[in-house]
Amino acid sequence: MAFINEDFMLQSETAKHLYHTYSENQPIFDYHCHLSPQQIAEDYTFKNITELWLGGDHYKWRGLRAMGIPEEKITGNASDEEKFQAWAETVPNTVGNPLFHWTALELKRYFDVDEMLSADNWKEIYDAANQKLKDENLTARQLIKNSNVTFICTTDNPYDTLEFHKQIAEDDTFDVTVVPGFRPDEAFAVGEQKFIDFLPKMEQANGIKIDSFAKLVASLEDRIQYFADHGSNISDHGLAKLVFRPATNEDAEAVFTKAVNGEAISEDEYGQFQTALVRELGKIYNAKGFVMQFHFGAIRNNSERLFKQLGPDAGLDSINDQTHVAEALNGLLNEMDKTNELPKVILYPLNPAYFDLAATTAANFQSNDKGIKSRVQLGSGWWFNDTKYGMLKQFKALAEGGLLMNFVGMLTDSRSFISYTRHEYFRRLFCDYIGDLVERGEIPNDEALLEKLITNVSYNNAVEYFDAADVVSK
Repeated sequence: MAFINEDFMLQSETAKHLYHTYSENQPIFDYHCHLSPQQIAEDYTFKNITELWLGGDHYKWRGLRAMGIPEEKITGNASDEEKFQAWAETVPNTVGNPLFHWTALELKRYFDVDEMLSADNWKEIYDAANQKLKDENLTARQLIKNSNVTFICTTDNPYDTLEFHKQIAEDDTFDVTVVPGFRPDEAFAVGEQKFIDFLPKMEQANGIKIDSFAKLVASLEDRIQYFADHGSNISDHGLAKLVFRPATNEDAEAVFTKAVNGEAISEDEYGQFQTALVRELGKIYNAKGFVMQFHFGAIRNNSERLFKQLGPDAGLDSINDQTHVAEALNGLLNEMDKTNELPKVILYPLNPAYFDLAATTAANFQSNDKGIKSRVQLGSGWWFNDTKYGMLKQFKALAEGGLLMNFVGMLTDSRSFISYTRHEYFRRLFCDYIGDLVERGEIPNDEALLEKLITNVSYNNAVEYFDAADVVSK
């Protein structure tokens, strides 16, 4: 029997029934990823499996480095064949790491490969996969269609032109909705050079001279509307730390002035700026119907040597820690909620130690007069938590601190067009988790209840939460 068989990860008869009956064939609503909109717009053709599979996957790069593979064969100038061989030799050593499962799933679903990739069969699989790419015309769009995807939200800078999103939207031959995700991380980098570099890019994008905090907010609001005009209602914020310091906009103005003058910014001043900017953005998102996502707790670019050589997003990041997370998270949400201007919010702590904290914090801010179910919620296991351990921990934290029935489910957070098997992995684990609770007698074996739970979490909740019923049925 092949390793990736129909009941992979499904340990009980109930789990098998739930997955195959209610989850397996649900479409995919991918509300956060890093796919290239240009490659989607141009229906990019990959020259070989190495470019498609290993070109931007820093998860795999970390595994290669752990095996002592030289950087030349990871991100360097070695041939694509050499890089594929290096990964093949690494794969058997990833047992216990999710890379082992992801590799097997990706090869099975996209290339019909049942064998485990290894040093013994790499050339045969390399040639067969490349032939399949060519014979079946597995372009960017075809891979998306083969994955049963109905909705994609990419990750985009506020000053991006969004020309490729416009091109996709106007193309009647492609019926998958692709929208931009508003990601204003650089606006929060006060006290850093990238904040200074960010301002002229924004000025060029919309012509607003940013000479104050108020003008910064106005410029961001203008671009949020620009994203809305291109079909978006999704924002995302990657913050290394959450900091809350009670602050007026006048306080933020003082910090802004110091930053543009090149003066040092203290931790308290940064906290004031972050608090004020989160508050003002939250109000704008609420008014325009945007979802506000927070990814927090990554410490980035830790190998100075490799960062200088490769730049960001090269597999040099890890889990961060900090003190006073509960105070900061509650304080930031309360800043928006106290004027009843809190938008929908999804929280993704990279540190799993904060799952329970985030789930119970979300419960403090659910009251709303719009009938929104779980307006604030703990998001799916993200980055180093999209693993069996991380997903199960997230399921339990959400179930015990919130309402699992309202969970918006999985995202890919990926740059790879064949990473949609992570949705399958998630669904199998979720059905196994629920199936186990049923067989233990902790959830009744009620078909209607279970069908609703599985279909909600697999797909339906995301469509409802992101107000996307019209666009996914076009």
